[in-house]
Amino acid sequence: MTHCTPTSPAGDLLLSVIIPVYNERDTICTILDKVKASGIRQQILVVDDCSTDGTRELLANLQDPALTILFHEHNQGKGGAIRTALSHVRGDYVLIQDADLEYDPADYPALVAPVLRDPGVAVVFGSRFKGRIQGMRRRNRLANRLLTGFTNILFGSGISDLCTGYKLYRAEVIRGIPLERGHFDLEHELTAKLLRQNVPIVEVPISYCGRDAKSGKKVRWVDFFSNVQTLIRYRFA
Repeated sequence: MTHCTPTSPAGDLLLSVIIPVYNERDTICTILDKVKASGIRQQILVVDDCSTDGTRELLANLQDPALTILFHEHNQGKGGAIRTALSHVRGDYVLIQDADLEYDPADYPALVAPVLRDPGVAVVFGSRFKGRIQGMRRRNRLANRLLTGFTNILFGSGISDLCTGYKLYRAEVIRGIPLERGHFDLEHELTAKLLRQNVPIVEVPISYCGRDAKSGKKVRWVDFFSNVQTLIRYRFA
């Protein structure tokens, strides 16, 4: 693995990158290299959610001072991994990075650009539907469109990609919201609470290269219904 110290075009801004990991032995080293090569000053927080495929052992053997690696003793879901990492955040902004290769850290400068132009921006979503998409199956595209449209109806919002894996948050904003959900729907809980508070969400185009279940994709159709329930719950709770 390459150990590099990136130079930052973002001045003194420190980005805390949270990487929840569960059974990503084949991709974790590549994504870590890509994150460190993104050109943004970073704090990298890796949370292994009790992997069983050798990822845990691989991370335990890494000798890399650029990484803070945390281990769960039992599986808590993506939401649990994010909550664990948030207590260690030191950055000005927080970005959640999946441990697969669907999202490209080369898009970090685009995600950070709105907050550099306007320090008042608190949340930036990377929109796949405004950018470039490869490998997204038709049913996944439909599910994304339905959930996004449902959210816009519920909250009167105008976002184009609710389910994007690239969401940038001002640290004080995300840490100021109590989070409860333990799985993929934690990010929908967070979005719902932001929209309830009328926090503006800025969108920028990003690239996306999807994978399927055979390649390790963990989101399933059942998550669609869990996400709908979460959105409704936090709209009216």
